[in-house]
Amino acid sequence: MAVTIEELYRNYGILADAKPEDLSQHKDAYQVILDGVKGGPKEKRLAAQFIPKFFSSFPELADAAINAQLDLCEDEDVSIRRQAIKELPRFAAGENIVRVADILTQLLQTEDSAEFNQVNTALVSIFKMDAKATLGGLFSQILQGEDIVRERAIKFLSIKLKTMPEDAMTKEVEDYIFTETKKVLEDVTGEEFVLLMRILMVLKGLQTMSGRQQLVELVVEQAFLEQALNPADPDTVDRLLQCTRQALPLFSKNVHSTRFVTYFCDHVLPNLSSLTSPVAELDIQLEVLKLLAEMSPFCGDMEKVETNLTMLFEKLLEFMPLPPEAEGENGENTLSDEPKLQFSYVECLLFSFHQLGKKLPDFLIDKINAERLKDFKIRLQYFARGLQVYIRQLRVALQGKTGDALKTEENKIKVVALKITNNINVLIKDLFHNPPSYKSTVTLSWKPVQKAEAVALKRPSGEDMGAGSTMKKQLSPPLPRRDARQIYNPPSGKYSATIGNFSNGEGGLGFRGTGWKTDVAQTYVFFLILSDILSLLHK
Repeated sequence: MAVTIEELYRNYGILADAKPEDLSQHKDAYQVILDGVKGGPKEKRLAAQFIPKFFSSFPELADAAINAQLDLCEDEDVSIRRQAIKELPRFAAGENIVRVADILTQLLQTEDSAEFNQVNTALVSIFKMDAKATLGGLFSQILQGEDIVRERAIKFLSIKLKTMPEDAMTKEVEDYIFTETKKVLEDVTGEEFVLLMRILMVLKGLQTMSGRQQLVELVVEQAFLEQALNPADPDTVDRLLQCTRQALPLFSKNVHSTRFVTYFCDHVLPNLSSLTSPVAELDIQLEVLKLLAEMSPFCGDMEKVETNLTMLFEKLLEFMPLPPEAEGENGENTLSDEPKLQFSYVECLLFSFHQLGKKLPDFLIDKINAERLKDFKIRLQYFARGLQVYIRQLRVALQGKTGDALKTEENKIKVVALKITNNINVLIKDLFHNPPSYKSTVTLSWKPVQKAEAVALKRPSGEDMGAGSTMKKQLSPPLPRRDARQIYNPPSGKYSATIGNFSNGEGGLGFRGTGWKTDVAQTYVFFLILSDILSLLHK
């Protein structure tokens, strides 16, 4: 026979009126309350409140009480479930905490948003009581639970861990998180890997130099750097990119990127054109070159500096064409077969070459024969001439624009384009030194700036426009802020699609030599630029 509301209240009264030392004598009264979970909705709601209130007084009924509350957590009535979940932390004492955490973790699979929030609140509550025991329940489900539970438990930790009070995050707790996370990392998806690294990066013990080095070692294991790269396998390529993205924030002058840079030079650059991406709209070649550029300043001593520089040099030549030789009958340049000047690619490769070149300053003198060096400088000079025209026109377009005017999508892209071309200009100037210099410092164009500044841009004078020269006292316009992930996942063709349609058809910023294309709104710009280019080529 089902328990009634009256019976629940009567037995609750017996327990409430009893002295603490006499409570254990009223086991029958508590059993009636446990039986309330078999009643109707009203009886179940009361049972959900009464069971935890006297739970600690009847240790011999602990399992029965937890099971009764768990039945209520799985009830068809969502209001009963919420009430039961809300009270679950009251069962979290001693050895029961792991079990309660395990139950709450399983309940994360609910599709009801209010119930899901209730589960999150309950988990945070017991975490503050006993962090390690709560983590035991969470990691148990991450390692052995269903996919949906595993996914949501990992997300819970990645979001909530950084908000936990400092006194809960002891060294013992952090060590436990690190140990258990390493177990999870033995078999993870790309998304899980990112979230797990986010979890580890908030641990205070891993924010030291030695801690960051441990994390790099962990990422190296995941990246399979001891294996050759299969460029035709998008999952393999994606795994490498994901691992590199996670390692990037860890690199510093003391925590080196050497193994990643070496792997990119040995296995990625030789296969650059055949890389396949699981993301259709991603310019995979540009993405790889950006990652390499960002890592290169933190590269330590390398066993094969000359070999790696040679690979970068060869790849740079592919994107820095020779000037066109063909001329028409009247002596004018033929514009039909102009080579591509791919600014975004060249910025990355030049920057990487410039960084590694510091380790072998005589590379262009002693390791490259005179003919090849002459060929390289011709390419640099041709590229630099195109740069000067483009820089000048961008400066004219941005001249006098400040504040909100620089925040329009068109002007944001022009600002980034100007940054790219200025960076290349500075690096080319260094390489034109005799001997080549590696002293200049530039900030990669896609890296965000900390503070936007109003910029007054002026048209450069003729003295500042020589091949390979830089602008004097030049003010760099502000770059648009970008999401952290966008640094590693740039939209393909962003520049070429928007800046006057100077497109190379492959994503990134580029134009076809002196064969410029332009939109209708800037037709007058076309004739000015074309005139400048032809005059430069005939000098």
